[in-house]
Amino acid sequence: MGERVCVVTGVGPGTGAALARRFATDGYRVALLARDAARLERLAAELPGAAAFPVDVADLDALRATLARVRTRLGEPSVLLHNAVAGGFGTFESVTPAELEHRFRVNVTSLLVLAQELSPAMIDAGHGAIVVTGNTSAWRGKAAFAGFAPTKAAQRILAEALARSLGPKGVHVAYVVIDGVIDVPWTRQAFADRPDAFFVQPAGIADAVHHLVHQERSAWTFELDLRPFGENW
Repeated sequence: MGERVCVVTGVGPGTGAALARRFATDGYRVALLARDAARLERLAAELPGAAAFPVDVADLDALRATLARVRTRLGEPSVLLHNAVAGGFGTFESVTPAELEHRFRVNVTSLLVLAQELSPAMIDAGHGAIVVTGNTSAWRGKAAFAGFAPTKAAQRILAEALARSLGPKGVHVAYVVIDGVIDVPWTRQAFADRPDAFFVQPAGIADAVHHLVHQERSAWTFELDLRPFGENW
């Protein structure tokens, strides 16, 4: 068996980097996808076998070309972690159609392309995993999230459709709902008065995702919701 390969989209300073570190620690060669080339190169230098692939997942042709480079350099991925996200606040009166369409492209359409490109090899191998990181906007349309929640709801439904199609073929698809504020520099600044326990730790998310990917196939999870122990839900 060749080396295991994991693709992570949306590799920023929080969840994306934590996912990359967790899977690299387990011996995966990790393909790091995001727009910030310098950040990706710094992280790749820390992780044995990892490689940086700068790309804007909203550019679907560039995304397809990037996945071809991943296959050539690292091999066929057996794990896809779709963590890329485009979001923003705004009521339906203020959000523009262009903003909404861009968020659909990043959050939903890129997932479709990623699955179309990567799942055939997983099916041929008889195993693989696709995990999508989402949030509670996939469940509810709050007024201030009118330009974001519809895309996350569609993302969750697409993931469910993928799970129903790919599961019987040996490919595990799961959706992770993160109910809380993730601990990254900008959220620490925005919620400076909150204690450590208020935040969701990226490493904790990464551990949960790693568990999902490696679940025994007689007991697969589709949807997993994660929140800090003190979260009011």
